[in-house]
Amino acid sequence: MPEIVQCVPNISEGKDLQKINRIVEPLRHHSGFKVISVEPDKDYHRTVITLIGDPNQMIMPLINFYALAAKEIDMNLHHGEHPRMGAVDVCPFIPISGITMEGCVNYAKMLADHIAYMYQIPVYLYAEAASNDLRKDLPTIRKGEFEGFKDKIKDPLWKPDYGQSEIHKTFGVTAIGARMPLIAYNIDLNTADEKPAKQIAKYIRQSSGGFKYIQAGPAYLEDRGHVQVTMNILDYKKNPIYRIFETVQMELKAYQLEITSSEVIGLIPKDTLYESMLYYAKVHQFEIKKDISLEELTNLSIRYLKIRDFTKEKIIEAHL
Repeated sequence: MPEIVQCVPNISEGKDLQKINRIVEPLRHHSGFKVISVEPDKDYHRTVITLIGDPNQMIMPLINFYALAAKEIDMNLHHGEHPRMGAVDVCPFIPISGITMEGCVNYAKMLADHIAYMYQIPVYLYAEAASNDLRKDLPTIRKGEFEGFKDKIKDPLWKPDYGQSEIHKTFGVTAIGARMPLIAYNIDLNTADEKPAKQIAKYIRQSSGGFKYIQAGPAYLEDRGHVQVTMNILDYKKNPIYRIFETVQMELKAYQLEITSSEVIGLIPKDTLYESMLYYAKVHQFEIKKDISLEELTNLSIRYLKIRDFTKEKIIEAHL
């Protein structure tokens, strides 16, 4: 069975589409893997790129991709809603089929070694590739962001896993890792006031005593004129999307606000949506089959989770 992974590099550029296309170009037109999506966001000033295929075939194109990001992005000029510490902020390998997590860790280390040696970019290994427990959590690594890393990196506790203890002056630092599928999920509120989103994010995230496996925060989307509760769902089997969606909907009643829509960034496993639709099938008393088509699952997800800009192409299984 061939090794198939999902790789999701995030770059700190979400506004200049020509620049984004130049950076992504080394990842295109390869026989061993394909670019599934490139999703820029002007407010976050960030682009999420999703690759699927043979990880061994990805390494050299990813090395060239990092080189172009270093050439094109100056982090001293970067400002956006999303926390960031480098031009390529993060690059995880995610097992899909024919490969273990250990195998993904090996590919993460292989890429990290090349990036640090060739471009003098400090690299932190995170999640399942982390060298210690402190580095498993990406927000902990990223704390202080690009501006704070100039001092943080000199602390022996934060010596990079690869490279010298000095940030790349324009690139910053990067995190490369291996993890299980993470759901990047945002909920749109019908207000421009960030206070309700900030409070609800506090209610639902694990670090504030909320749901385990949930990271969350507020974000104002200037381009759309409203705020979001933006989150990562680290284990959708332990805390499925519907539970987070319904909790946010309930908490919003105290502010006389509503959920207008939600969005998924990157790809999502079919099982994630199926597990949530099982809940709505019980609530609204309809039948849902295990072999439900991707089209039908997509339509149900749009209806009950209000997911905008969503098609079956956002489901991993559509590409396998």
